[in-house]
Amino acid sequence: MNQNATEEQITTLLRQGLSNAAIVRELRCDKNRVSRIRRKHGIPNVPLQPLTLEEKWTTNTRPVDGGHLEWTGERKSISGTPAMRYREKPYTAAAIAFRIRHGRDPKGYAFAECGLHHCVAPDHVDDEPGRARTREQLRYLNGGRERKPYCPHGHDQAVHGRYQEDGRAYCEKCKRQRARSARQEVAS
Repeated sequence: MNQNATEEQITTLLRQGLSNAAIVRELRCDKNRVSRIRRKHGIPNVPLQPLTLEEKWTTNTRPVDGGHLEWTGERKSISGTPAMRYREKPYTAAAIAFRIRHGRDPKGYAFAECGLHHCVAPDHVDDEPGRARTREQLRYLNGGRERKPYCPHGHDQAVHGRYQEDGRAYCEKCKRQRARSARQEVAS
């Protein structure tokens, strides 16, 4: 928390029309202090977001070559995932892109596999079941056969079966068990 943000800095941003939350994010200062300064100077609260979720999303995108959309808005700090808040609720930009295209929220993670890192073009974004269908179709197009119902270790592939980007099948449960074993070996 930045205790060095001056009242003048806060007042300047308030007069520019920023919300309390935006000022807290920008100056990393106490939200109660921003509220007190707003009241002290008689500056009214920012009206609620007049845009729909999709309209706000659109204001944070920019077209790039190849039909891709680049995200110009905020990002999650650690992963760099394009994200935004709408009416105090967090969303990923890819989840909104999926919703724009399909009219429903994604199942699992939504992201694009078009080659542009963090592309948010609605036509490029898919959810987990959609990616699984596409990868399975790719498997067949590349001459692959239908996935067996159980992996060599007996895991049900209807539950644990996944496909890599190139269509190759694998067992997610086996993959997690191998990773766990590798971590345990490193720890000991």
